[in-house]
Amino acid sequence: MTKIEKLEMQVAALDAEELRAFGEWFDELRASMWDRQIEADSIAGKHDALAARVLAEFDAGMAAPLNRKR
Repeated sequence: MTKIEKLEMQVAALDAEELRAFGEWFDELRASMWDRQIEADSIAGKHDALAARVLAEFDAGMAAPLNRKR
């Protein structure tokens, strides 16, 4: 039996309150992992080209308020 299969069985056996608590913990874990990945990508310069493009478009007057009605 794989680790995933064991986890699936254990999660399936949780009562409603335990499942709620596990879900909250897991959501926080995934959000934290996402934050760390975004930070690492930023430090590595992976967002630099996109940021430069956005700033160039803004400087060229191509930006509009987000709440603008079309």
